Amino acid sequence: MTDPKAIQPSELDQLPDRDPEETAEWQASLDAVTKAAGPHRAAYLMRRTLERAEGNGIALPKLLETDYVNTIPTAAEPTVAGDEAMEHRIAAWNRWNAAAMVSRGSKHGVGGHIATFASAAWLYETGFNHFFRGKEGDGSGDQLYIQGHASPGIYARAFLDGRLNEGHLDNFRRESGGDGLPSYPHPRRLPWLWEFPTVSMGLGPLSAIYQARFNRYLTNRNIKDVSASHVWAFLGDGEMDEPESTAALALASREGLDNLTFVINCNLQRLDGPVRANFKIVQELEAQFRGAGWNVIKTLWGTAWDELFQLDTTGALVRRLREVPDAQVQTYQTRDAAYIRADFFGKDPALAEMAKLLSDDKILECFHLSRGGHESRKVYAAYKAAVEFKGAPTVILAQTVKGFTLGEGFASKNANHQMKKLSVDEFKQMRDLLELPISDAQFVDGAVPYGHPGADSPEVRYLQERRAALGGPAPARRTHALAPLPAPADKTFTSFDKGSGSQNVATTMAFVRLVKDLVRDKETGRRWVPIVPDEARTFGMESLFPSLGIYSPKGQTYEPVDRDQLMYYKEAKDGQILNEGITEAGSMADFIAASTSYSTHGEAMIPFYIFYSMFGWQRTADQMWQLGDQLGRGFLVGATAGRTTLTGEGLQHADGHSPVIAATNPAALSYDPAFAYEVAVIVRDGLRRMYGETAPGEDPNVFYYLTVYNEPIPQPAKPSAPGLDEAIVKGLYRFNTAESAGLSPVANAPRIQLLGSGTAIHWALEAQRLLTEEWGVAADVWSATSWTELRRDALDADAALLRGEERVPYVRQALQGAEGPVLAVSDYMRQVPDQIAQWVEQDYSSLGADGFGLSDTRAAARRHFGVDAESIVVAALAQLARRGEVKATAVKEARERYGL
Repeated sequence: MTDPKAIQPSELDQLPDRDPEETAEWQASLDAVTKAAGPHRAAYLMRRTLERAEGNGIALPKLLETDYVNTIPTAAEPTVAGDEAMEHRIAAWNRWNAAAMVSRGSKHGVGGHIATFASAAWLYETGFNHFFRGKEGDGSGDQLYIQGHASPGIYARAFLDGRLNEGHLDNFRRESGGDGLPSYPHPRRLPWLWEFPTVSMGLGPLSAIYQARFNRYLTNRNIKDVSASHVWAFLGDGEMDEPESTAALALASREGLDNLTFVINCNLQRLDGPVRANFKIVQELEAQFRGAGWNVIKTLWGTAWDELFQLDTTGALVRRLREVPDAQVQTYQTRDAAYIRADFFGKDPALAEMAKLLSDDKILECFHLSRGGHESRKVYAAYKAAVEFKGAPTVILAQTVKGFTLGEGFASKNANHQMKKLSVDEFKQMRDLLELPISDAQFVDGAVPYGHPGADSPEVRYLQERRAALGGPAPARRTHALAPLPAPADKTFTSFDKGSGSQNVATTMAFVRLVKDLVRDKETGRRWVPIVPDEARTFGMESLFPSLGIYSPKGQTYEPVDRDQLMYYKEAKDGQILNEGITEAGSMADFIAASTSYSTHGEAMIPFYIFYSMFGWQRTADQMWQLGDQLGRGFLVGATAGRTTLTGEGLQHADGHSPVIAATNPAALSYDPAFAYEVAVIVRDGLRRMYGETAPGEDPNVFYYLTVYNEPIPQPAKPSAPGLDEAIVKGLYRFNTAESAGLSPVANAPRIQLLGSGTAIHWALEAQRLLTEEWGVAADVWSATSWTELRRDALDADAALLRGEERVPYVRQALQGAEGPVLAVSDYMRQVPDQIAQWVEQDYSSLGADGFGLSDTRAAARRHFGVDAESIVVAALAQLARRGEVKATAVKEARERYGL
């Protein structure tokens, strides 16, 4: 075996060494340092050399992990531009009221979290006092993604500045009375305060990245200059385990989003215990973010540690800090000085000598109290460096103690996430520690009092002056008095009324054609935001590439391979299409940012996100819930929809249940249109409701979900029936009767009503023909554009009845007088059409595609699930036979004839 030491450097490297002698000298120097001063000194010099190289612009792989110390040394910290003593008093009041609010609420059993804000208080206070820009200044202000479990601290600050009162605080987590406070940041529940829902962990960081990106999109497209807006995302170190938390880190660095800062509260604890018991979460996150191209700032130790670092002439302290696992750091937080002397300092002779110079009080101050995230000047230095850094996003890793200032019973205890209250004695200890003027007499009957220095106190005046200087209160959500967007020309929608003649057109193609016309509209075309996860060609959208352009902050720095073709791949800095690559989660985050721009930036944008329907609600339903909470508006389009329309794709592509999941979201208006003209009517109504003149009682804060299909079929002309558009929007209308279809049933023929949605209506129409021509049964065919909207209307009618109001559900009105039983069919599981069953007065039955999908032809798949035309005929005959309207033998005969 060859001795590795004998191999020349050039043999280990593909690159030739132009000066092997110089290389050998460098290596010899490193060997000499290692021998004389030890490997730790050699590693230190190598890290510093790499940092110098990076600073001089020398292209080298980045250093992914640095020492477990602050990035910004104490000597380099800027002076805090404010009254630090005053800010400490404000922070003390906020700490107190946050804890009091949760403790008082615990008497009602509603829970709450105390420890998170206790650890993160200075991370918020420093931002509110010096960095977070409000919405009353120029531009849109900053966007704040508040860590959900820290909400009591945000409420406490709003109480101090006069935006909330004691009644509000006493109704924390008790909203049904009308003036309560939601548990977490929920815009739909408290729309004047909260902008961004964050407590579904992992969605906050993902959304923050795409919000920062959408800000750049608006600026680059000259919709609105929001270049001064900064996005701040406050996260927990445990939250970073969620895959969504780190899913888009590379996007943020690739696009140079220096308008974005992550602040990760590294209190080393998650819900049950340590985040990385045997490892170091800060070091792991540093490597992860640096590797993704982020600027990393570590704010770990407070000023009490300065003396220890000055005494560390051998590097032993830094080495020990790197090797102690996080769970042991938590243990030090709860142990006395003797234990820390033995376990931390006693493991190294140099540290044992250092410890002799330290008093017990000094050791406890360092290990119990002094963390970088608990000192305003440390946090201020990190924030200032973050907003001044250009070319990449910044992450601040701030070390804190979970439960800080809440007493020994809380600090760093594994169970503190579940601890909801302090005893009166613990509150009094906290009061003394925070030096608050709250007397024992104010604890009436054991109740913890709220504290407030007074509306005209120096603290409140200072707080309000700081916020006024920064552009008004924060966080805050604004509902702008926007003028309704002008409606597109009628011809854009009515062009579908005449049908497609003999041409086969899928409803996916019809939707894309509609969008092509809408984006050309002179008034509103530029406000459309097409979003697609790398499937534009699948949906026939490639013709939009050259006309609209694909958004890229760098424009197009290359010549596309298809430049000589009409529909070439065009990227542009002001491109309109957001083509996200293969990430449905990223596309949904884009959609959320665009759909709430009317509030965030006072600019109404019209996003439509088109995707494989199977990979929408099933994959990102949590984000759709977030969208509803954030009051987003726009169009979600589940393309290539249905269980049986994707020939050959198979189980994981066959969507038979997205309308079921969509029905669970109160903000989603779910439609399954069958024809192109229905798509046009629904989109037109959506534009009116969300962006135009809202009718009385309508909520514009909804979003539309449309399922469209890739099955090319001749599109019929729109029937000329009065009130048809309204019926399409409500969810049900009669498309034809056996007579109007030209089938000429015999007199007094048994009759049945066939309800179909989406592509299933075509099977119903074929079944209508077979029933008449082969079995003497007359069938009327109905288009059920929205089973979900029919159900919601019926539920509203039921609720009205409980209030003493008489209201007939629309589905019952529509079917009133319809002869015979009702048979409903869709390309989804039976649960979809069964949503309306209890409100249909006629005998009701349904067919659907229940079970996993499979690969085969459309005809074979439909036969497998029993939803094809022949299966509908057999089901209809069986339903009529049970009523005695056809012979029972007809059912057996039909099964045999059709091979069922």
